[in-house]
Amino acid sequence: MVKIIGVSFKDVGKIYWFNPNGLTLSVNDKVVVETIRGIELGTVVLPEKELDESSIEHELKPVIRLATKQDLNTYEKNYERAKKALAQCKEIVDRHGLEMKLLDCEYTLDRQKIIIYYNADGRVDFRELLKDLAATFKVRIELRQVGPREGAKFLGGIGSCGQEICCKRHLREFDLVTMRMAKEQGMTLNSSKIAGLCGKLMCCIGYEHPIYKEIRERIPLVGDLVKTPTGTCCKVIGVDYLREIIKCENNDKVEVWTAGELEKIESYREEEDPADLTDDVIEDGNNT
Repeated sequence: MVKIIGVSFKDVGKIYWFNPNGLTLSVNDKVVVETIRGIELGTVVLPEKELDESSIEHELKPVIRLATKQDLNTYEKNYERAKKALAQCKEIVDRHGLEMKLLDCEYTLDRQKIIIYYNADGRVDFRELLKDLAATFKVRIELRQVGPREGAKFLGGIGSCGQEICCKRHLREFDLVTMRMAKEQGMTLNSSKIAGLCGKLMCCIGYEHPIYKEIRERIPLVGDLVKTPTGTCCKVIGVDYLREIIKCENNDKVEVWTAGELEKIESYREEEDPADLTDDVIEDGNNT
């Protein structure tokens, strides 16, 4: 068995596992650790626990120390320095005329490296840019391209629900979201209804999906043939999943029933479209 703790480097960032190295650590403690990027300051977000060594995919790096007052002061100074550096980076990028959008930058705790995050539609030839950045900041430079979802997480914003977007507020990692999930929730397949600020399918579609999946397994769905309390057989043409209200068509007449009042006679299964497994959204609401 090996002891591990969970450390995050951003308020709502991915959790990484470290060896506590014999230190007694509590949640919210600030710690200094060594990562592949360099020496960094993180926050303990998951308490110490034991795991079987065979379940650890790679060698755990040890926590170097509890953060000192000097470490915290250095971190704050680096944060302010990074804000100024980002403005300088944007000027240099504009001067080179590169098609890339800078999102954020940060220094490692030891100031040996600056990491610059950016969005771009394709590959960017930044060889000359790197030379200018290295000459300006006189430290090692790492340019890290991130996707649309990660870009939205950096910038933040208000979603269509009126709340701060989930990835900025509480979502540490991105789960799979597909067009089929949106279809199965009866959503209007229009970009204004199903896309987040990042232009991809809203994350909430993914973590609400299990609820809809459970409901769909026990109520009639669109296309099913059902028997009503009056003894007639009709076809389901509409479903309100959350209220479990079913609309049926019977001889050009629309009837409304609750799911519990109907007996399913025959199920209609729509063939799966490979495009339903994508997270792409386009303006007319069709799949890509």
